[in-house]
Amino acid sequence: MQQTGLNIIAIGIFTITLSVLLGPIFNISPLIPTFTTVAIMGFLTIDTLGWQNQGTNIMLGFFASAEERERVVYHEAGHFLVAHLFNLPITGYTLTPWEAWKAKQLGYGGVTLENDLLTPKSQNLREFNLTLDRLCIFFMAGIAAENFIYDNSQGGNEDKEKLAQALSSLGWNQNSSQQKQRWAILQATNLISKHESSYQAIVEAMKERKSVAECQQILECSIQ
Repeated sequence: MQQTGLNIIAIGIFTITLSVLLGPIFNISPLIPTFTTVAIMGFLTIDTLGWQNQGTNIMLGFFASAEERERVVYHEAGHFLVAHLFNLPITGYTLTPWEAWKAKQLGYGGVTLENDLLTPKSQNLREFNLTLDRLCIFFMAGIAAENFIYDNSQGGNEDKEKLAQALSSLGWNQNSSQQKQRWAILQATNLISKHESSYQAIVEAMKERKSVAECQQILECSIQ
């Protein structure tokens, strides 16, 4: 959706500039572009400070192209497949900013897990490290999925930020975190490639907005 956002901004700037230049010719009051600019700036300020840019995300979601919407599904299906393979507890998924807002989430949407997975529940360090590895692969699975289908990735910035924050909270430095990201992308790509038919099945299920339980059932049947 990044390209959509740039296009909308470019169109908005062009329209306001054109109205200023052509105003005297067509007797357009100079107050109109002025009020329009003030209104836009006011909305962006409120959205940034009060809604954490979710209003802008929702607007971009409505203007997203069919290709961009499909790319989101392929991206999130990668997350869903990896979570299922690792038995990570999936609590839901959303595919648009509007769906995310209705689910009281921020961002463009995504597959959500239980919040306390990285909280050590015992003295078992090996088990904790295994969970950490699986979560790293889960976070990078969307990028891996886009690379697998499109040979490039346009989304994933939020995923990288979430992983970086999680690793930083555990004392990882930036260099180690980036190395872990690259490792996790490779591992996720291998999983998607190995289970390609299951991956395609979950893509179709998510396009139909099937429930988490239905999606998991589809994966269980296809992986067996």
